Amino acid sequence: MQYHLDGFTPGDPALRRAVDGLSQPESSDLYEEVDVLIVGCGPAGLTLAAQLSMFPEITTRVVDQKLGPLEFGQADGVACRSMEMFEAFGFSERVLKESYWVNETSFWRPDPEAPETIVRADRIQDVEDDLSEFPHTILSQARVHDFYLEAMLQSPRRLVPDYGRRFSHLVVERDGPSAGEYPVVAHLERVDPGHEGHVEVVRARYVVGCDGARSAVRTSIGVELRGDAANKLWGVADMLAVTNFPDIRLKSAIQSSNNGSVLVIPREGGYLFRMYTELGELEPGERASDREITPDDIIAAAQNVLHPYTLDVKEVSWWSVYEIGQRLSETFEESTPSGADDGPRVFITGDACHTHSPKAGQGMNVSMADSFNLGWKLASVVLGMATPELLETYSVERQSIAQELIDFDRAMETLFAARATTAEAGEAKAQQAQFQEYFTKHARFTAGVETTYETSLITNAPVHQHLAAGMTIGKRFHSEAVIRLADAKPMHLGHTIKADGRWRIFAFADGDDPTNPASRLAALCHFLEANPDSPVNRYTPADCDIDSAIDVRAVCQQRHRDLAVDGMPSFLLPRKGRFGLIDYEKIFCPDLQHGPDIFDSRRIDRTKGCVIVVRPDQHVAHILPLDAHDELADFFVRFMVPVASAH
Repeated sequence: MQYHLDGFTPGDPALRRAVDGLSQPESSDLYEEVDVLIVGCGPAGLTLAAQLSMFPEITTRVVDQKLGPLEFGQADGVACRSMEMFEAFGFSERVLKESYWVNETSFWRPDPEAPETIVRADRIQDVEDDLSEFPHTILSQARVHDFYLEAMLQSPRRLVPDYGRRFSHLVVERDGPSAGEYPVVAHLERVDPGHEGHVEVVRARYVVGCDGARSAVRTSIGVELRGDAANKLWGVADMLAVTNFPDIRLKSAIQSSNNGSVLVIPREGGYLFRMYTELGELEPGERASDREITPDDIIAAAQNVLHPYTLDVKEVSWWSVYEIGQRLSETFEESTPSGADDGPRVFITGDACHTHSPKAGQGMNVSMADSFNLGWKLASVVLGMATPELLETYSVERQSIAQELIDFDRAMETLFAARATTAEAGEAKAQQAQFQEYFTKHARFTAGVETTYETSLITNAPVHQHLAAGMTIGKRFHSEAVIRLADAKPMHLGHTIKADGRWRIFAFADGDDPTNPASRLAALCHFLEANPDSPVNRYTPADCDIDSAIDVRAVCQQRHRDLAVDGMPSFLLPRKGRFGLIDYEKIFCPDLQHGPDIFDSRRIDRTKGCVIVVRPDQHVAHILPLDAHDELADFFVRFMVPVASAH
């Protein structure tokens, strides 16, 4: 974390300088016109709100029909990739401290000698080595919300949600006398005490529906969730209980012979755990709400599955029932009229565009990833830094990922629910074994690190992929341990990528001495600093720091004690802020004490080096040779707006 750039400021450095004139939490009631209106305060909505709140110039309003913040229940699984994202927002350490860490997973099946009982079939490592620097964790969705809300409150906008607003409908006015800078007209109905029935009208440049599976925003733009239901009924309960089941503090997938299946998820705090329990099949057309299910029904079903182990429940803190279904929207944005050149104005994220079983632990994670993909794109277009075509990449990229999730969920659900009935014992037992195999094979997918964006406006073809074979273009930037040159601080390179909307260029030096003015690293730095056509010069406003649009950092092959920081290219020691202070945090070396050499683990060509371009959402956009200066500049020309044309 860097601070004191423009003068010493006492107090919490996480509390960012507020927008001029704004000293209290920002009441978005003040705004009848906003840049972005977010409907819904779930994980998707708050991820988007937290990201947009970091931009002082962007006005954002986030509304929810609930009367206050979430307190308990709902999702709890936090994938490794989401932990990496939390690091970008600055609260990963708090999640690590509070959460349960999923280190191992156990699998239980019917005992071959006594099929009416269960026996442990295997116990495996949950996350493979070097998949991420972060573990798979479990933490209440309510606490995740708390961390986002705190980040919003500490942001330059001091953003707080407006609760008690039910979204009614919207209209996009692209033509006519009322069309203008804020073409989306949204109607909100007040449902909070004392204001019931009052209607607020908000005009926005963009509206994002993060309002769940029954999304009113989705309905307003004529988009439907398509798919089917599996007619399977499940119950879920968070409970405090006394049990002799030995793996109660491990994530455990339990498949019985004739009583269904249970998934045990230990919760944070050391005592609480969650059980997903199979409750049977629904008749065609029957809904979960048609059954008068109680917590006792869920407990009884779980007790049957656990036999011969006992389960004495002392308290149920939260419970629910749900039916299995996989549904997906055909698009995640409004249909743009023919001839319109401003791109889509309304988007949907999270459960508003894809629904599935919660047992894979993907719902909250994929929803947050949707918004992390969209947020920086909205900010770039609103600020005039990128063309509206950038927004069209959101639906294309995320819809395909959601389809992969639907396919994965359907297959896993079928295998997990398999039972060894007398008539089909052989087939069911095979499916039960296949479930473990499927779980293990797709561990990278459930960790969130397999997401790969295809070649597009902002993701280049893998022409130079061989220069960094361990950094796949389209996938997230795979962090590794490094040492910062100036202060010898061990850290992870990926942790320099914050949720601030900036692009990153990582220059991995070749084997030459980087302090040599004739080196390829020095030549790249000279191009970026001095050439008017370099992406740094073309897209950085004159009154901003040199790294405000594109942040350039270098990784050298030498040990940090073998390099002199004052001999490095001046571009990597930029002067910033009103005092012209030197930023010493741009240069890194391999950390052989806390991890492998990053050049080896990420398979970076030591002879040639390379340039890795990373998107603001931490995905690798391009890999180039160190001396491919023109090719680097041409990549950004495709979607960014030169500063002379901005605003």
